Amino acid sequence: MTHFGLVTEGITDQEIISNILIGYYNNPDILITELQPLRDETDKNRAVSFGGWGNLLEYCQSPVFKQAFQSVSYIILQIDTDVCEDYEISKKENGEDLTPEQLIKKVADKFIGLIGIDFYRQFQHRIIFAIAVHSIECWLLPIYYTDNRKHKTVNCLPTLNQALSKKEGFTIDASNKALIYYQRISDVFSKKKNLEKYYPHNPSFNIFIQNLSTQNIQL
Repeated sequence: MTHFGLVTEGITDQEIISNILIGYYNNPDILITELQPLRDETDKNRAVSFGGWGNLLEYCQSPVFKQAFQSVSYIILQIDTDVCEDYEISKKENGEDLTPEQLIKKVADKFIGLIGIDFYRQFQHRIIFAIAVHSIECWLLPIYYTDNRKHKTVNCLPTLNQALSKKEGFTIDASNKALIYYQRISDVFSKKKNLEKYYPHNPSFNIFIQNLSTQNIQL
């Protein structure tokens, strides 16, 4: 049975990616394991989305990452680009902002370097990048907006919170992201027709779906 392993910045990212996979493959019983950060029953009830990009990059360099391919079929690597300068990737080139496609390519190359080019070449058919420009909250905007805000790639959490306050009666604290909110919001992606409606409106979300399609994975 096809088994996905998630390597993400935090547990809220895991929730979004999991619902996307369920919707994309139209299968609520899809086998998914959270590899990084690990979460147990205590973690599921915590309001903190922990892990972070530093732990993520460290994990990708570790023997544990390589060993994970013995137990899962595919690994999805998720990271936001909001602080990519902190891991030595500029958002600009010759004074111009990189396009989402260009930035995603640079971040993917960073991952490949950390993983090791030889290992990556051996397992690249089992690695799927989910690089969000500039945050995975941008992928949620098309759920709530029909105007140009659904395409945003910057300041997405404040924009999302404006809609959440009006339509859901809650907002997300940037420093203490509540998992239950992400479960509630992203559950819409677990329905294939909704996923197909929303993902084309965000460039990096669209690229992630293209990456899934390229693998031609059969469950």
